Formats: sequence, structure tokens, C-alpha cells
Amino acid sequence: MTAHVVEHLSRLSEAEFLGIYEALAQQGFGPLDHEVAKSLNFRPQAIRNLPMAQRAKRARQILASKKSAELCYELFGSYLIKDRRELVTGFLDATGVKHEQGMVEDLDSICPAADKLDSAVAKLDGAFAKADVDLYLSMCADQWPQVPQLEALWRKRVGA
Repeated sequence: MTAHVVEHLSRLSEAEFLGIYEALAQQGFGPLDHEVAKSLNFRPQAIRNLPMAQRAKRARQILASKKSAELCYELFGSYLIKDRRELVTGFLDATGVKHEQGMVEDLDSICPAADKLDSAVAKLDGAFAKADVDLYLSMCADQWPQVPQLEALWRKRVGA
């Protein structure tokens, strides 16, 4: 079975992935530009000569070909914590998960309360883009497989 974050990667439009990629750019470099440069036999500095959309497209191809849940999780998690921390903390607070500014110390012993998922997600839907909520739910489904309602909720929302 494919990790939910890898499956979610395949569901993102090019524009959605580019938005995530650009949000994580620092000093003109995208988050996976080193891997992109390596795959194209470019020197790391030379990668900046390519348009960000082209680099993002190649980065997405690399992620998809490797089916790397860890890299997807890191990329999506970085985006959400950097630009949508209130989404993450709102979900965790609403479902009773103890955290420090969105970071959960022990994923194995602390789970979201299944009976609070629907109300938590409804609240998030009122404040954030559906695409961002769905992205976070894909991560939650991977984080807490012992809460099958998370996967069911994510699958229902993305039409899987």
C-alpha cells in the first residue's frame, strides 16, 4: 500500500505543487533543488537559471519516481508548519493531541480523538483552503494508522 502522502502527491495539480514548492524557496532555491540539479547534471548554483515552475515539475517527478513517503512528508510538513501552522495546531487542539506549536512528541501514544474529527475538520474548512486541509489529512492518515477514521475521512474528501 502506498503511503497517503505519496498518493496525495499524485492528486496535486501542477499549480498546487508549485505553490508548495515556491512557499519553501529560500534565497532563490527550491526545497529540492539540490536533487533537481543532480538529476539534470547541473551544478547546484546553475539550477537557479531554470524557472521555478520547471524545477518544481522535476522535483515532483523525482518524488513520484522514488515514491518516497519520507521526502513527501518532510516537504508537506515543512510547508504546513511554515505557512499553515494554525491549521495544524487547530486540528491538534480540536482533537485533543498534546503538541508544542504543532509538533507532536510521541505519535504512538497520543492520537486524535476519532469522535472529534468531523467537527475539527469542519472548523478547519471554514478557515483554510480545502487543498491544505486535505494535504494535512493525508499526513495524519500516515501518522496515525491506528485511527482508521482519518484515512476514511481523507479518502472521502479526495474522492479516492
